[in-house]
Amino acid sequence: MPAAMTGGIGSGPRSLDCRSFWKAGASSAPSAPAREFHDALEMGDFDRARVHPKFLHTNATSHKWAFGAIAELLDNAVDEISNGATYVKVDKSINSKDNSPMLVFQDDGGGMDPEGVRKCMSLGFSTKKSKTTIGQYGNGFKTSTMRIGADAIVFTRAIRGSNVTLSVGLLSYTFLRKTVKDDIVVPMLDFQNQDGHIVPLVYGSQGDWDSSLQIILDWSPFSSKEDLLQQFEDIDSHGTKVVIYNLWMNDDGLLELDFDDDDEDILLRDQAKASVGLTKVQKDVIQQHISHRLRFSLRAYTSILYLKKYENFQIILRGKPVEHISVANDLKFKKVVTYKPQVTHDSQVISVRVDIGFAKEAPVLGIFGMNVYHKNRLIMPFWKVLQEGSSRGRSVVGVLEANFIEPAHDKQDFERTPLFIRLETKLRQIIIDYWKERCHMIGYQPSNPQLRSQYKADLKDSGGPGPKFQQKSSTDQRIGGHSSNLLPETYDDSAVAGLAANGAGSRLQCFGQAQENSMNQAVLEEDVVEIGSRGALDPNFIEKLSEENISLFTRREELRQRDTQLKQTIGALEHELEETKRKCSQLSTELQARKSQQQLPYM
Repeated sequence: MPAAMTGGIGSGPRSLDCRSFWKAGASSAPSAPAREFHDALEMGDFDRARVHPKFLHTNATSHKWAFGAIAELLDNAVDEISNGATYVKVDKSINSKDNSPMLVFQDDGGGMDPEGVRKCMSLGFSTKKSKTTIGQYGNGFKTSTMRIGADAIVFTRAIRGSNVTLSVGLLSYTFLRKTVKDDIVVPMLDFQNQDGHIVPLVYGSQGDWDSSLQIILDWSPFSSKEDLLQQFEDIDSHGTKVVIYNLWMNDDGLLELDFDDDDEDILLRDQAKASVGLTKVQKDVIQQHISHRLRFSLRAYTSILYLKKYENFQIILRGKPVEHISVANDLKFKKVVTYKPQVTHDSQVISVRVDIGFAKEAPVLGIFGMNVYHKNRLIMPFWKVLQEGSSRGRSVVGVLEANFIEPAHDKQDFERTPLFIRLETKLRQIIIDYWKERCHMIGYQPSNPQLRSQYKADLKDSGGPGPKFQQKSSTDQRIGGHSSNLLPETYDDSAVAGLAANGAGSRLQCFGQAQENSMNQAVLEEDVVEIGSRGALDPNFIEKLSEENISLFTRREELRQRDTQLKQTIGALEHELEETKRKCSQLSTELQARKSQQQLPYM
């Protein structure tokens, strides 16, 4: 049943009047009585700046994309690897009060003590200054949770020395707006383990503790203190659980997050469609490609979210671990380029590795772009450095880790600094150089005049234009298991003037060697396909590859459907077996009763 149709969602006194994220900030709510202002002044509570609850929503609008907010919470778990975290679970749960879905994040990291959880739920506080931690602004938890839903409750258990503490914190936009607060109030509860018993840990007065408990019970999915403590039962000896509820909806009144279409995934309901102007075959293939699926499939997005796979750590999405995918490993005719950005005049020289190659679907699909990471975290997936519509750079994909520039607050882009603009310029140059050097490997006419002459001669010898498949393997072209033309090229910002000359010289040298080894260089890790064309692909070849690709994808879908059917059949059989056992047990009981009655002596 669609989320908008389920009972309890978007209605009642414990939810906002407007459940659309982009409209919630504009919805009107009563203002706090003027008397509260004067009371605060008299009580001496006016000596601090206040933050109006609407700021929580305004702050969360930095996340244009819901998956970007989810990634922030995954980053928090990843940062806990240094404290022993081995997993982060992302799953759906049900709010027992109104039967609405909730999004749950849980890790087995170090957890937060009472001071730590208060810093976490305060605005702009961060202790993450390490060169390896992803978070740094102290704002990610607030922006991410408030972008996904109107309310969030945190459960965390920590061990500090011999002290074991349990803390609960409620960040509720609904509570703040419905109770007409003019300041952000975050109710907190703390407990401690004393001789195996969980007892309240009171820092202020017992009255304040009881008041916080009542607010949390009134405005959270949990109805009693026992319900709250029960949430710690599946948390290990240390760890954190974040429950986000009153999830945001789209303009059609449906939840942004779709939990129903795929039991092993979380989808964005307003998913991006395939580009127009493509054939059905191309659309079918594109819709299965990671560059398209990451827009609406959380499993696809998280599979490439981190450049290197973390050892002994898993992202478990809806009960199934996410399989890590390396975009660089899927490239064909790959080349490694070294870029040396000039960060500052007196800074240490930095070398950035850029893996560049053709997408494995080339040349059928024109998927292209650079995947830029920062501290192992994906910031810009398939960034289109070159403009679309040009054949130059078609199917070229790259991967690099740019730790020398700072990402924006939502970690979906970089600040437009001069350093970033220089990076963009260099990447454009790297892509163009790669395309000129190797476009013939996927069937385009070589840009190199020397290679073009050789190319035409080969076509003439083969009897004219048309597909020509060559299969070669040359051991003298491989060094240490890698092809010789995988040796890196270097782009240095400190020698901009000499770069063009050196680049031109290297290309001329390449042209001079083209007659001797152009074909050997073409065969790196795969078979070379040469196609007779005038800068375009042979339609027969395109059709053949398209048919092969679509048949493979169709076969995969058939296997997936078959797997789903088998699981359903197994489940039905298990249910039938349990039902049969139950009936057998009943019959056995009845049989024993009848035997007992027959054995009774007549009176």
